[in-house]
Amino acid sequence: MTAARVPGGAGSVCVIGGGLAGIAAAVRLADQGLPVTLLESRPELGGATYSFRRDGLTVDTGQHVFLRCYHAYRGLLDRLGVTDDADVQPRFAVPVLLPGRAPHLLARRRLPAPAHLLPGLAGYRLLGPAERLAAVRAAAALRHVDPDLPETDARSFGDWLTEHGQSERAVRRLWDLVTVAALNLPSAHASLALAARVFRTGLLDSADAGDIGRPLVPLTDLHAVPARRLLHELGARVHTRSRVRWIHPESAGFRVGLSDGEIAADAVVLAVPHPVAAALVPPAAAPGAGDWHRLGAAPIVNVHLRYAHRVTELTMAAAVESPAQWIFTRPLPDDAQQVVVSLSAADTEIDRPAAELVAAQRAALAALFPAARHTPVRDAFVTREPRATFRQAPGTRAYRPATTTRLPGLVLAGAWTDTGWPDTMEGAVRSGQEAADVVARQLASRPRHHTEAAR
Repeated sequence: MTAARVPGGAGSVCVIGGGLAGIAAAVRLADQGLPVTLLESRPELGGATYSFRRDGLTVDTGQHVFLRCYHAYRGLLDRLGVTDDADVQPRFAVPVLLPGRAPHLLARRRLPAPAHLLPGLAGYRLLGPAERLAAVRAAAALRHVDPDLPETDARSFGDWLTEHGQSERAVRRLWDLVTVAALNLPSAHASLALAARVFRTGLLDSADAGDIGRPLVPLTDLHAVPARRLLHELGARVHTRSRVRWIHPESAGFRVGLSDGEIAADAVVLAVPHPVAAALVPPAAAPGAGDWHRLGAAPIVNVHLRYAHRVTELTMAAAVESPAQWIFTRPLPDDAQQVVVSLSAADTEIDRPAAELVAAQRAALAALFPAARHTPVRDAFVTREPRATFRQAPGTRAYRPATTTRLPGLVLAGAWTDTGWPDTMEGAVRSGQEAADVVARQLASRPRHHTEAAR
């Protein structure tokens, strides 16, 4: 790829990274009429939300869900024209499984917030009466925790729960159901600020905010394919299998180096994971980039099992006191069933042999679903995401950078930046849209002779 500026508009923008943050940024910029080039190192767009083929089936590397309150993400789905390819449950309802017990449905009522959750907490049979009452009180207190205060981020959610009378069993059977899935860490190790954001925004402040959405199609068809199609329609250029090696600032913009050449642009959106961003960003742009490694990483492991026959009527469930965590199913031809067990905070599982993980989850599912005990498994495999999210521990906000850098025209995007949100699809989309808006403002404020001289 030879060096060349893209003509037209207020200035050309190179978006580096084709995950959700990069897609959101590229679409936002192209919608504003700016010439956009999107570079992605993988064969397809989508970042961590991708699919692959196995034995005639299209399989997502991991199960991704979203909430009704993910307004930016759902808006992007609408812009991509795939709103009907995802489904949001009419009201929050999660079957909670305990080995040897019938499923307990944890659900909201059709009441205004926060009363919508009180009947569900008060009737949560997996806790004792005193624990339920304490949970109601803690939920009420959590509404008054300010997630934007630095002192809130400095504390662990586990310490706060202990301070508010939550037993170890209540943490395992109730609070960690959400914390582990949403923050990829157990409550004991998670930031109180990010936990408060999850519980307040997703469950407490609005009655329908926590209703769970699931894709109805493979993730590649939900994100990558429609994004490439839309960007092509908008005149943007998309290059996959294009790994960026360096970014050099120049008097009239930036030069971006690739394995097979280089391109020039008036502005750059760097929408890649934080270790990659730290290696690419010019030192003058972000002196604090050396601290980004402190964000760390937290893994997620998914165990995929294809049963010869249906083992449960549930499409989604959460397990407690079990090696399984969140369980998702989908029907297959001839009454077969695909079951995916998603294991977040998977530090102890990430390096375990696949055979051990499969055996452990087969035993766990047999303890939860009697039909699984004698149903043959036709296929089983494991997908691993060692760096699924940054490690959302107390104090991490200090290391999450702002969108802007010290070099005008070079901005950062990604769920790891300081969005105020956890590392989620919503955070990624918000960051990309904010980065696009910052770039558009910066380019618009440049003197006209500057952008003309760049061409």
